[in-house]
Amino acid sequence: MATEADVRRICLALPGVTERASWNQPAWFAKTLMARIWEADVLTVKTAEREALAGTDPETYFWTPHHERSPQLVLVRLSRVDGGLLAELLEDSFLLAGGRL
Repeated sequence: MATEADVRRICLALPGVTERASWNQPAWFAKTLMARIWEADVLTVKTAEREALAGTDPETYFWTPHHERSPQLVLVRLSRVDGGLLAELLEDSFLLAGGRL
């Protein structure tokens, strides 16, 4: 089970990532937004695999009508992912947000 603290640690370990509030929630930015706490236990990330993720595990990956117009955004239930998977999701999001490893 991943936590907000895990998200923060992984994000801030990536080069050039900064943390600031977005919609009154913790958020992490590369060149653009890469991750944001949506609500307790739910994280927004960018992915090129939104449809596939939600199609294979809709209890973990989903989106709301708010996210419909942004096809790269997916919501992730932190309680349903481990640290390794979280790191992969955040690294992919980092790259989509303009970060460079």
